[in-house]
Amino acid sequence: MALLSPEQRATFYAWYFGKTKIPMLAYCRPRVLEISPDRCVVQIRLRRRTRNHLNSMYIGVFTIGADLAGGLIAMDIIRQEQLNMAPVFKDFSADFLRRAESAVTFTCEDGPAIRKAIQEAVTQGERVNLPVRISATVKEDGATIPVAEMTLTLSLKHRGEH
Repeated sequence: MALLSPEQRATFYAWYFGKTKIPMLAYCRPRVLEISPDRCVVQIRLRRRTRNHLNSMYIGVFTIGADLAGGLIAMDIIRQEQLNMAPVFKDFSADFLRRAESAVTFTCEDGPAIRKAIQEAVTQGERVNLPVRISATVKEDGATIPVAEMTLTLSLKHRGEH
């Protein structure tokens, strides 16, 4: 694993986590394009598995992409800090702007706020809820076109030492 880039490691982790815990995640075959403490970018291609009867991306796949883009940042911070915490999203809202008829890129830039919420959950010992924003875009004729804006509420609670 040391020979892999952070994005390749995160893609493998998402696949493995999907295979062992959330099969639908692995089924959609997401690819991590960028991961850092500040931002995560995930792409899900439009293919038979991910499209609806109108040949656009299925709404459930948007949920998976948003969950992964926001959740990977939290999981990465929790793993690095070796915390006994399992992040979970407790609600989801979305504004769909247009049909996605090609690969969709999901971007979350709330890394600093996620890190702060994790620290608050550890120091306070209470559940902390944080709205996390994810944008979904497609490439069309060289331009980046927004197709959806989503907000998921990340819920965190530190469970003490391992």
